[in-house]
Amino acid sequence: MKQIDEKRLLIAALGGVNEIGKNMYLVQYGDDIVVIDCGSKFPDESLLGIDLIIPDISYLLSNKDKVRALVITHGHEDHIGGIPYFLKQMQVPIYGSRLTLGLIEIKLREHGILHETSMTCINADSQIELGTISCSFFPTNHSIPDCLGVVFDTPEGTIVHTGDFKFDMTPVNKQFPDLHRMAEIGKKGVRVLLSESTNAERPGFTASESIVGAHLKEAFNKADGRVFVSTFASNVYRLQQVIDAALQTNRKLSLLGRTMVNVVSVAQELGYLSVPSGMIVDVQEAAKLPPEQCTVLCTGSQGEPMAALARLAGSSHRQMKVEAGDTVIIAANPIPGNERHVARIVDNLYALGAKIIYGSRSELHVSGHGNQEELKLMLTLMKPEYFIPIHGEYRMLYLHRELAESVGVNRDNVFILKNGDVVESSKGVVRQSGHIPAGQTLVDGFGIGDIGNIVLRDRRQLSDDGILIVVITLSKTEGKLLTEPDTISRGFVYVRNSEELIEDINQLVIGTVEKMQHEKMNQWSVMKKTLKDTLGQFLYTRTQRRPIILPIIIEV
Repeated sequence: MKQIDEKRLLIAALGGVNEIGKNMYLVQYGDDIVVIDCGSKFPDESLLGIDLIIPDISYLLSNKDKVRALVITHGHEDHIGGIPYFLKQMQVPIYGSRLTLGLIEIKLREHGILHETSMTCINADSQIELGTISCSFFPTNHSIPDCLGVVFDTPEGTIVHTGDFKFDMTPVNKQFPDLHRMAEIGKKGVRVLLSESTNAERPGFTASESIVGAHLKEAFNKADGRVFVSTFASNVYRLQQVIDAALQTNRKLSLLGRTMVNVVSVAQELGYLSVPSGMIVDVQEAAKLPPEQCTVLCTGSQGEPMAALARLAGSSHRQMKVEAGDTVIIAANPIPGNERHVARIVDNLYALGAKIIYGSRSELHVSGHGNQEELKLMLTLMKPEYFIPIHGEYRMLYLHRELAESVGVNRDNVFILKNGDVVESSKGVVRQSGHIPAGQTLVDGFGIGDIGNIVLRDRRQLSDDGILIVVITLSKTEGKLLTEPDTISRGFVYVRNSEELIEDINQLVIGTVEKMQHEKMNQWSVMKKTLKDTLGQFLYTRTQRRPIILPIIIEV
């Protein structure tokens, strides 16, 4: 693999461009690499059986002696979800803010690697030296506390990574964005700015999180039965406003979903959530409360099939039920690609007789990402010489480039990258140059990266046309068939309704085996391949289906 010349600065994305999720970026100067974020994303329906997608870190593994630190901007899954899998392959010190490290600790404890990991708490006033790269920080606000932008001072100039941000001037927790510090950074000179692009399609400013509280209280006051609220577990501001609304209406609070329980526990312990003593009750006790005294805070706002909200909508939760007259609030907008899953859950909840409050018109959700005017404000404050839009699908990156042009950034100085594309700076000249390995690593159970295209192809084929297993028993001495083949169908045809087809399959197998024996073709590998080819052609002609065919040969 090509190594970077020591006198060059390298910037690259290993995840997070041309996609939403699995954010991971690197800044390298000579023998020093600093990694920003290590996120995950959920698979789409084409990745059957896959649990999680994380970045491909093969470039970092091949340069592991140069990786100085993993700096985390904030605690959302698309920025921290891949950390346990990363650390299992290489040990790197982690730097993050207080709540961010608290959420990472949960993951590392679950994976049994907490005590093997060095973690250092930082804040907006911290400065760290990582070889030839020094890092300082500035506070931003987002939909989770303790968000930081990162400033990298290098021999080739200053690089700024904004993290996820909005400019909320009335934040719920009084963590204001520091516009003065951002302006000071811009005044000193920014060679390259990396800025998130999630809401580059949306005009104007993003509404303040503080408006949600009043609408939540109004919804709680109008509710007669139980109130179920589903939102992102990491949106601590939203959780606090749900707690406040429940308290004002004299309701107890129950938590459903392991992630929700973990986040509330950590946020309480670290002082980011204020919950009166005795307000939180377990789900068994909540189920016995009068409906007007019960609030349930649950996961599943994105329609995840195994999350608490989906099980409530499907009446499959063992301890809690949604009943006619209950109010269900989905206080989150669907991430692109999840709309159909959320719609299915909404349909099921309506069928149960519940009152549903969801969608952007409900005013019970505001984005944590800045809209166009905020993206332009960040560009104006930083005044970058070069710009790399990140954290977004291609259309978002493209529109962010147009926003940058509108505030004076030279179009030729804007780089729209793919994961793995390299931007290099040498002697003040910045250009796009080369590519490093980047892509996606699939997590399936305990397996990390062991599922590839061939396995996924087989899974798709199994899901489309099923499997046909043909067991034949041969004489060890004479090599002849001792019994009729035993044909087993799973997901292909129902055997009892397809007796004629199964009999034709058996006769074709017998004829094929006898022909091969007559031609002295007794090698098992040849016999299996011939059976698969012959049966595959026959079955497609008869059924227009292509099941996986698995011949099994037994000698006795």
